[in-house]
Amino acid sequence: MPGPPSAIERPRDPIAAANHPDPYPYYRELLARRPLYRDEALGLWVASSAGAVTAVLTSSRCRVRPPGEPVPRPLLGSAVGEIFGQLVRMNDGPAHAGLKPAVSQAVASFEAHRVGDETRRWAAHLAAELRPATELARLADFAFHLPVYVIAGLLGVPDPRLPSTVEAVDRFVGALAPGATREAVERGAAAADRLLEAVGRGRDAMAANRVGFLSQAYEATAGLVGNTVVALARHPSARDAPLGAVVREVARYDAPVQNTRRFVAEPGDVGGQPMQDGDAILVVLAAANHDAGANPAPERFEVRRRERRVFTFGVGVHACPGETLASTIAELGVRQLLDAGLEPDAGLDGLRYRASANTRVPLFGAVG
Repeated sequence: MPGPPSAIERPRDPIAAANHPDPYPYYRELLARRPLYRDEALGLWVASSAGAVTAVLTSSRCRVRPPGEPVPRPLLGSAVGEIFGQLVRMNDGPAHAGLKPAVSQAVASFEAHRVGDETRRWAAHLAAELRPATELARLADFAFHLPVYVIAGLLGVPDPRLPSTVEAVDRFVGALAPGATREAVERGAAAADRLLEAVGRGRDAMAANRVGFLSQAYEATAGLVGNTVVALARHPSARDAPLGAVVREVARYDAPVQNTRRFVAEPGDVGGQPMQDGDAILVVLAAANHDAGANPAPERFEVRRRERRVFTFGVGVHACPGETLASTIAELGVRQLLDAGLEPDAGLDGLRYRASANTRVPLFGAVG
């Protein structure tokens, strides 16, 4: 039975772990020895256990952004910063809290049958166009295109504009990445203008959050598609299980979103540790998924796991409302790949991961 790589160098730190071939033994070390600790080399706290992650994500002392920097400084004055400053999942405060119900309702309005119909339609189209079942290097393209085509279509973007919308989302997400160059921010700003025009009726907060639907689903859903393919290769028995159940276990076992961050806004106890105003916390969601206190025998891939606890989509007021949407797109996307003839085992050849500080998105096929 194919399995994860063995005898490989451990990750150098919890951020590098996100793109490591197999970060989970390292995460289990953190869980056992340092569930919440200060990493001086990284200059931040690291929360890895289910208890610590929950404590941080639900603490009244913690914020999504530093109080003095609600928009990252490199984005200030750009269209990317304009959108970022209005995203309810990336900001705290009364204005954003007041908008959150409308944003959640907008996601809920993507009725299940519409999501299913749109996903089947575009998965079939992309499978025929990109041929990812036989050209594995295009599998990641399929995974990135599919959520944009589905969500943009549900937002009313005309079909002919969907390919350019994927390009715009990719550039916008690139501008948001930690350490993005000035050129990347400029490309992202031009893309942000195009996205606002495509999905909005003006440049208001709801238009900004519609762009947020696309950007926040982009890497997370692509990772869920790709990691499901990897799971089917490494756990052949899962191929006989309902695919929706496989996707749900993948979201726990090999999370597409590995970590997030919080910032301490007032000094005091967080998760049993005294923290100071301005402290940053790396919240390792993927490690919490492997906490035996939350999921017994976490190292086992169990499609029929009972009372599964998944931290991948967050906990508390900023939990992602798009979990069901992403899972549906991933399930139907992978189903189309299998129906088109994809052999999951082939995906392990040349497997590597897209460079990212937060997400885990596999890339398949030969490098070059």
